[in-house]
Amino acid sequence: MGYIQGFVMAIPAENRDAFSTHAGRASPLLREFGAARVVETWGDDVPEGKINDLHGAVAATADETVSFGWMEFPDKAARDAAFDQMMSDPRMHAIGDMPFDGHRMIFGGFEPLVDVGDAGVPGYIDGFVLPVPRDNRPAYKAMAEQAAVVFQEHGAKRVVEAWGDDLPLGEVTDFARAAHAESNEEVVFAWIEWADRTARDAGIAGAMADPRLGETPPDMPFDGKRLIMGGFEVLLVDAD
Repeated sequence: MGYIQGFVMAIPAENRDAFSTHAGRASPLLREFGAARVVETWGDDVPEGKINDLHGAVAATADETVSFGWMEFPDKAARDAAFDQMMSDPRMHAIGDMPFDGHRMIFGGFEPLVDVGDAGVPGYIDGFVLPVPRDNRPAYKAMAEQAAVVFQEHGAKRVVEAWGDDLPLGEVTDFARAAHAESNEEVVFAWIEWADRTARDAGIAGAMADPRLGETPPDMPFDGKRLIMGGFEVLLVDAD
């Protein structure tokens, strides 16, 4: 199932083209360094939450848009080797300055718990970040496996749920603070891939109406009030 390097960032809305260009220049190098797949997105339907949300996760301002992205690697060792090359290869520095505030980007490594469907070229992504008690990992995995089946039956192309493994603390923010994770909790990074926004809207509506998913079980293995999510347009998919 490999290894995931996930990230969320705030980007000035006026920098959309610059961000897309920057990502397009970086992804061939990331692939050369060992990434099997690189995905970059642009916030389209990112709601505000009562406790926390993806905007607050990266301290986004009113003129910024949230991006949710990731890189997929064969394993953690490949991720580590790729990041060593990223830091040392002068071609990465030649790409130019990042069109966003890197100090507010949250990032980390995740072990996939669930990975079902085809990793093709989606047109739309639903992204999720949430805290789960570490003792509830088996129960969460079982729940996520069941939910993935429902989402696929309602049109999802792929569903991935990944468990926090290497989540650094940030100076401004990080995944733990984004999810309001407590000391006994780990952060899950997850996404659903759809063909496009229309398929996503119909799929989510269908899944929520499905009795297998629509009813909240009394023993939920996580606090849904601290789950943060959003819908994203796909800007770039670089893969085999």
